[in-house]
Amino acid sequence: MSFIEMYQLPILRWLHIVAMVYWLGGEWGVFQTSFNVINRKLSMDERRRHMETAYRIDILARTGIIMLLPLGLHMGHFWGVQPLGGNWLVGMWIVFAMWLGLCWSAYYYRDTEKGIRLTKFDESIRFVVIPALLITSLWSLFGDGPLMAETGQKWFSIKMFFYGCTLMIGLKLRFIMREWSELFIVLAKGENAEVEATLDRSIRFGRKLAYLYWVLILTVAFFGAVKPL
Repeated sequence: MSFIEMYQLPILRWLHIVAMVYWLGGEWGVFQTSFNVINRKLSMDERRRHMETAYRIDILARTGIIMLLPLGLHMGHFWGVQPLGGNWLVGMWIVFAMWLGLCWSAYYYRDTEKGIRLTKFDESIRFVVIPALLITSLWSLFGDGPLMAETGQKWFSIKMFFYGCTLMIGLKLRFIMREWSELFIVLAKGENAEVEATLDRSIRFGRKLAYLYWVLILTVAFFGAVKPL
């Protein structure tokens, strides 16, 4: 038995933990940076630097979010709660590698029209993934869905459901961050009280969402680690 075959599950579990850490820690970093983004006492250049910092932190959180799903599905196959393996897992990793490449490309070109188009494409993928996760998890829990959801196996479907919920909130937060960039383009032309007020409302709403976001992230981590049902 090769090293990979022997330690495949522990390695996947380790990567899953790392992805979760980057996700939770990254969102906390963006949250803290947002206080300086709307601080009118700072110069526009200083505020822009803080916004750039937020984007640099956020790309790690976005990476963690995307990686959690294929890692979880792969481990789910080992645990017998996700029946698809073999070539399906290979194809899944190829698809998610392409999605991750799209995410990083959008980040790289974030200050250009190309970056905006790539970001919108990245966001559109979530409109497919989120319903798929919610429907699959609920179907498996309350019907005859594809996931194993007998006693002792329900945790996987529950975890998938809450993960889908976090993606919904995360998508809204992505919209908010994109709005920051659009508003800063206007502010770069000069002071604008109306735009400042819009920016302030946008970030304050985003912070409220962030609290719920963290609760759901911790819930996802709880069901993955404890597997109570």
